[in-house]
Amino acid sequence: MQIKILAQAAVAFAILGGFTALPYRAHAQTAAQATAQAEPWVSTAWLASHLRDPNLVLLQVGEESQYKSAHIPGARFVRLADVSATSGELSLEMPTAAELRQRLQGLGISDDSRVVVYFGNDQVSPSTRILFTLQSAGLGAHAALLDGGMPKWRREGRPLTDQVTAATPPGTLAPFSLQPTIVDAAFVRTHARQPGYVLIDARAAMYYDGVEESGADGHLRRGHIPGARNLPFTGIANDDLTLKQPAELLALFRNAGVKPGDRVIAYCHIGQQATAVLFAARAVGIDAVLYDGSFEDWTMRDLPVER
Repeated sequence: MQIKILAQAAVAFAILGGFTALPYRAHAQTAAQATAQAEPWVSTAWLASHLRDPNLVLLQVGEESQYKSAHIPGARFVRLADVSATSGELSLEMPTAAELRQRLQGLGISDDSRVVVYFGNDQVSPSTRILFTLQSAGLGAHAALLDGGMPKWRREGRPLTDQVTAATPPGTLAPFSLQPTIVDAAFVRTHARQPGYVLIDARAAMYYDGVEESGADGHLRRGHIPGARNLPFTGIANDDLTLKQPAELLALFRNAGVKPGDRVIAYCHIGQQATAVLFAARAVGIDAVLYDGSFEDWTMRDLPVER
């Protein structure tokens, strides 16, 4: 993505294994902190010129029928279930490090892979959930989101195929520990109103305001976690599904009450939509973590909500 350097937004550029990470250096943050928190993305032009890279792993997220109809040459189809826990009460949950390592290797990912994730039509938040999972596995510096996804690739008339990519040998990943990207309900209860933390509800306003119910089956509630501010996940992208400019993203967080140096805790329905907000937060150098269980887990525990 081409980002203009704005007078009010000092953007630090860092090249990470061929990907360009674009962190925004908030007033109270150091360059090292911003770089560590940045979420990288790549342009369609970059991907087009690297499609034949031997260590490229290209993953399409969305509906399998879309993938079978047309996908970027060399892409493999991936579901959220492919990199999520196989057991538990929650709809979507990060697996253990050992299980995740096995799943990622099954997708052909190795320690020297460059992974690019893209959405088929409009599945932005499933794609950011996959990218968030890669980051949690410690692969964030070697993983990127394709800016604009398949829609932008199509608009530019770039090559597509309906030939399913042949199965590839499993990748080889060194054992790893999960990064500290996830928090639980106890952490949220302790920090939701604590200075230096801002709890962000990434759901649509109709759920945050309590117009519509949300939560676990049998525990549906109206409203949001006490102390949460609303920043709908759809706000991070333009109408054409490209990521908004850094100054625009920063304004979203400032309007939600996030001040320089604050740490964001994001949640949604099940821990998917909130990862789009996390992507945007790290793109502008804001430290952010995910309440993985989100409102499903919160209501399952019969914890208080407000409207």
